[in-house]
Amino acid sequence: MVASSPKVGRPRYPDARGSPVYSSPVLHSVLAAVSAASFLDPRHIIDSMSPYGELAVMLIIFAETGLLIGFFLPGDSLLFTAGLLANDGKLNIAFLVIGVFFAAVLGDQVGYQFGKRVGPSIFSKPDAKLFRQEYVQHTKNFFDNHGPKTIVIARFVPVVRTFTPVLAGVGEMRWRTFALFNVIGALLWAVGITMAGYALGSAIGADSVDKYLYPIIGVIILLSFIPPFLEWRKHRRARTAEEAAEEAEELHELLDGE
Repeated sequence: MVASSPKVGRPRYPDARGSPVYSSPVLHSVLAAVSAASFLDPRHIIDSMSPYGELAVMLIIFAETGLLIGFFLPGDSLLFTAGLLANDGKLNIAFLVIGVFFAAVLGDQVGYQFGKRVGPSIFSKPDAKLFRQEYVQHTKNFFDNHGPKTIVIARFVPVVRTFTPVLAGVGEMRWRTFALFNVIGALLWAVGITMAGYALGSAIGADSVDKYLYPIIGVIILLSFIPPFLEWRKHRRARTAEEAAEEAEELHELLDGE
């Protein structure tokens, strides 16, 4: 009788009961996803940085608003969670509110200066396909007409709030106007959402924070996607109406020609 050779395959690791378990790409993908989710989990971020949770929140808010690479960071949910935990005594609410306000203001100022200084060099080539000079003029016209409200509203839209100050700098929006509405937007967004979390913590009680935290974060994430969806639907309807008007005009010309 020929003895069977040992099974050759991927490395094996014992499970909790000591039985060998074969690793797989799927398992590694799941573990990677879990690690990424933990990295972006507001509660995990604050707890892992204790007792410097306030500073961690401030740095992330600055990175999300001032550094282009920070567009993926959790802003709304992090502020709200920080407010909840501050009500539970785990963070200093006064230090937190003042810190996130200045972090948000400074972040947008850095983004604006980056766009103002780097923008002209990027869009200076007349034959560039992606960064055309005409885009600068379009951006300038947009911020001339809609700049103030855009700076404020963009605060509440993920990803958009990262790139808006840069585009404002590229579009040469007046610095005084930008600075004023940057402060207003930071006050409404950074301070407003943090205090909303603090107020809700008072309403539901410290003992219920853990119970409602993740459902609340989920609702905040969903709500943050409503503004871009409404804007997309608005532009789609406008485009449909424009196309219908063009078709009607062409039909009218055909009938007149006959």
